[in-house]
Amino acid sequence: MEYANRLKEYAPAPTIEQVAEEVAALKEAAKENYNAEVYKFCYSSIDLTTLSCNDSEESVAAFARKCAEFYSKYPHIPNVASICVYPPFVETVGLEIDATPMRITSVAGGFPSSQTFLEVKMLEVAMAIENGADEVDIVLNVGKMLTGKYDEAANEVEVLRAESSDAILKTILETGALKTPEHIRMASLLAMEAGSDFIKTSTGKIDVAATPEAAVVMCHAIKDYYEKTGRKVGFKAAGGVRTAEDAALYYTIVERILGKEWITTDLFRIGASSAANNILSSIEGKEIKYY
Repeated sequence: MEYANRLKEYAPAPTIEQVAEEVAALKEAAKENYNAEVYKFCYSSIDLTTLSCNDSEESVAAFARKCAEFYSKYPHIPNVASICVYPPFVETVGLEIDATPMRITSVAGGFPSSQTFLEVKMLEVAMAIENGADEVDIVLNVGKMLTGKYDEAANEVEVLRAESSDAILKTILETGALKTPEHIRMASLLAMEAGSDFIKTSTGKIDVAATPEAAVVMCHAIKDYYEKTGRKVGFKAAGGVRTAEDAALYYTIVERILGKEWITTDLFRIGASSAANNILSSIEGKEIKYY
C-alpha cells in the first residue's frame, strides 16, 4: 500500500524551538503529579522488561515468579501491566504468571535493529504469538525511514500487523536515531496508518532512548491521527525512564496533550526495568529493592 502520500494530509512537524518551549512548560506542570496516586498508576502501566544477553529459562522464570508474587506482597499497589521478554521466553513467562491479569509482551521482528529479512520478522512475530504473547513490540526500519523509503517502512509494519492477529502491536520508532521532529512525526504517522496499536519511543539499546521532546512530537501525532480517523493509538515511553519523576513527566505529557482518556493502561505504557524499584520506593516512602 502507498503510505507516503498520506503524510500530506497532516500538518507539518513542529520546530525544535516549539518542542523545547512545550517541554519546558510540561516539566513545570509535571511537578503537580509528583504524588503516590500518579506513581501507582505509572507502576501499573509498566511493561517490566528483561532483555539481556544472559537471560535464560531459569532467570526469566524467577523474574516472572517474582512479578506474580507481587500481588500478595503489595496488595495495595496495582501490579505491572505486562512482562516483556525475548520470543523464546514467552512460554516460560506464561507458565509462571498463569491466572494473573498480567499480560505477556514479546519483542520480535528483528529486535532491536529490525535488520533482517521480512520473512524472518514475520515468522518471529507469528511464533511469539503462537507461544502465548498477548502483545508484540516490533521496530520500525529506521534505515528505510532515513533514506526516504517511507512506503517500504510502513508496508513492513502492515505485514507484521497481519501476522499479529488479535495481539496488541506496538511499533518502536527508535526516536534517538530519527533525531528530528520531522522524522519522528513522519514515523509516528506511518506506523499508525499501517495499523499499530501503540507507538513506542525506543528499544533502550542505543545511546539516546526516550526523551520528553520525542514524546511531545509523538503524542501530537497521535492526537492528529485520532482527530482524522477516530482510532485511539497508545503511547509507550521506553529506555531511560529511571525515576518516579521521569514516569510522572511522561504521564503529564500524555495527560496534557491527549487528555485523561489516554490515562489507562490500554493506551499508556512505560517500558522499564530499573524504574520499577524506584517508583515503588517513591510510593512507599522508603527504599525498596524488590527486583
